[in-house]
Amino acid sequence: MAYKIPLFNLNFDEKEANAAAETIKSGWISTGPKCAELEEMFIRMFNVKYAVSVSNCTDSLHLCCLVCGIGPGDEVICPSLTFAASANCIRYVGATPVFADIVGPEHINIDPLDIERKITPKTKAIVVVHMAGFPAKMDAIMAIAKKYNLKVIEDACHGPLSEYKGKKLGTIGDCAAFSFFSNKNISTGEGGMFITNNQQLADRARLLRSHGMTTMSYQRASGHATSYDIVELGYNFRLDDIRASIAIEQLNKLPGDLEKRAQVRKKYIELLSEVANVTVPFADNNEFVSNYIMPIVVTKSDIKRDDIRNKIHEAGIQTSVHYPPIHRFSIYKNYGAVLPVTDYVSDHEITLPMYAKLSNEDIEFIVNVVDKAVNEYTAVRRNFTIK
Repeated sequence: MAYKIPLFNLNFDEKEANAAAETIKSGWISTGPKCAELEEMFIRMFNVKYAVSVSNCTDSLHLCCLVCGIGPGDEVICPSLTFAASANCIRYVGATPVFADIVGPEHINIDPLDIERKITPKTKAIVVVHMAGFPAKMDAIMAIAKKYNLKVIEDACHGPLSEYKGKKLGTIGDCAAFSFFSNKNISTGEGGMFITNNQQLADRARLLRSHGMTTMSYQRASGHATSYDIVELGYNFRLDDIRASIAIEQLNKLPGDLEKRAQVRKKYIELLSEVANVTVPFADNNEFVSNYIMPIVVTKSDIKRDDIRNKIHEAGIQTSVHYPPIHRFSIYKNYGAVLPVTDYVSDHEITLPMYAKLSNEDIEFIVNVVDKAVNEYTAVRRNFTIK
């Protein structure tokens, strides 16, 4: 069906089209000057020392695990309430994901207390996912990592330019991954970025990104090298210049887009605060964040989430679920994870539309529909007016 209010709105215009066209006209479309320009933009905007462009966020997470020395026999603690790539990357290097629970409906990030409970002599690292672009409890997580000598990998695909106590997400742990997937804040269709403040990790990520080659085609074509050696078993994780040129335009737009998203969220919270039986995760967060998605959690356990979603869809509003938990997928069921909070939230979470172009009238309409869908069970209703 065609939704009157879609879940996501692509923030593209002629700038992205012109950038791609100019790159094609340049004659260099694979990894080259645009990828280098994009990496430098990340370094400046995220206040980080090193950035390595890659083909997607999954490959970036894979690189994170590789350069952190994770391998067979190791265990890595990660959340289950995330996209499967956050755990798959651990398995790619032969290690075992150990799922930790989340804090609760009001803070749907990984729980530091459960992280510490899950640590064994085999634990090598923690993968932290900043859900919806909101920071996990990084002070506690970094203290645990220091106590047990663990690496910290930040899956920051939801949080470009989000902050935690003045630091950009992705710059707190050992290394981090970002996504340029089609529905992300920075959108190129596919693409991603690896960042770190550790030169050794950055150098190895850059080497592994392109087959373990000591030089790449653009360096040789530019006269900076005439040959190459292959010194390690690497991969083809390269980003191309066409998508990098689009990402540059997206990054230029990002600060302004995030400011508008912040206003959208403010209006959502104002109206949703009057809706019974609904919790807004991270409602008390006062830091600058990306507001990648707008999750809510239905707190009345006998209300069926999918019935609510169907009623919202009937009103012409698209919703989603973030996420079906990884530990319930067939490939991970035999890991035996017991995650009661994750199970509850995943069964009761609804993702509402979130993008900069949502008007106050759109948000009022969405919240009224949500209120009706949730609270017709108890005949609790409110009518909102724009203030």
